[in-house]
Amino acid sequence: MLYYNNKYDETEKMFIERMLSMAILAFDVGGSSVKYAVVQEDGTVEDKGSFKTPSDLEGFYEGLRQTKAKLEKGNAFSGAAFSMPGAVDDARGVIGGSSAIPYIHDFDIKSAMADVLGLPVAMENDANCAALGETWIGIAKDCKDVAFFVIGSGVGGAIVKDGRVHHGAHLHGGEFGYMVGDDGATILSTAGSTENIARLCERLKGLPDHSLDGRKVFALAGEGDAEAAKAVKQMIESLARAIYNIQYSYDPECFVIGGGISAREDFVPAIQEAIDAILERVKVARIRPDVRTAEFGNDANLIGAVRHFLQMH
Repeated sequence: MLYYNNKYDETEKMFIERMLSMAILAFDVGGSSVKYAVVQEDGTVEDKGSFKTPSDLEGFYEGLRQTKAKLEKGNAFSGAAFSMPGAVDDARGVIGGSSAIPYIHDFDIKSAMADVLGLPVAMENDANCAALGETWIGIAKDCKDVAFFVIGSGVGGAIVKDGRVHHGAHLHGGEFGYMVGDDGATILSTAGSTENIARLCERLKGLPDHSLDGRKVFALAGEGDAEAAKAVKQMIESLARAIYNIQYSYDPECFVIGGGISAREDFVPAIQEAIDAILERVKVARIRPDVRTAEFGNDANLIGAVRHFLQMH
């Protein structure tokens, strides 16, 4: 408890308390924008904003500098936490693989960002951050072992084991999108994506390419459109098979489904229904996967990045 002289008004007291508590400056770096926020050590998100993802590395660094300068006027930072695309190796400070931001890859960007900000830095893959956020204080806060799916133009994911991200020997832990379907060639990142159902529905209906998107296909299916319903059914069944297989290999306590399409109230129930259909056919299987909808939306990566920072420091 902090005690104050009566000369301070309530606004001044709040400012003093905020300055005495250490927060983390969090960044969620994406292909189109860089989101940022001040995140307290209990996961509370404050002072959110964003800037357009710069076209070059120096512009990126300048965006970080300006963000810190703007936010540190009312905050004291203990460090900076980053959610980044690609194969993030926090121990080495290097991001491998590829992404929509080519200039962040294949050098010690972690040390560079620490120098730019003058703060300790921790960084983690974006899907892993979302999983950590939901496991820490979100929809899966009652679980230690979680499988996380991100459904969008592809299918990404993460594995959380004992409350920490399981990266795997090649930093591909949780990359469920690489799983191969029944035809032995189509991967889940194709079959289970909103991009795929849009293209499939266009072909079935004889429409021009890119005339539909995932949201429109789901809306058409809800209106009884046969071609849209077929495309959605294939997507849902592909995801259900993947979840069933992961349940009986990794055996998590629950699955969390994120990505824009997960906000539909009928999405996760449809997946659960398709899983139940599998369990009806496979009589020996008695474990029913617990599938949940992600809670935090756009804030999940910021919160998870901070969780990773706190685990590392």
